[in-house]
Amino acid sequence: MNVHIHQSIVIHNLKIDAISNSSFLQIGSAGMIKALSNLYNTGGFTEPAPEAREPAPRPFFVPLTPPART
Repeated sequence: MNVHIHQSIVIHNLKIDAISNSSFLQIGSAGMIKALSNLYNTGGFTEPAPEAREPAPRPFFVPLTPPART
């Protein structure tokens, strides 16, 4: 059986905070998704990374909205 899919995808804004090793992001259609995990030492590191520090505090966020019309 042949299945033909025609689609048009328009993305105006896409924000991804983080994708972990076991996550995937798919936009569109896929017939089959196969698991794949690769680990590369592209920096040529030879010892463990230093201990993580406490993250810096985030600045207070105030959403800016237009004033209400009266």
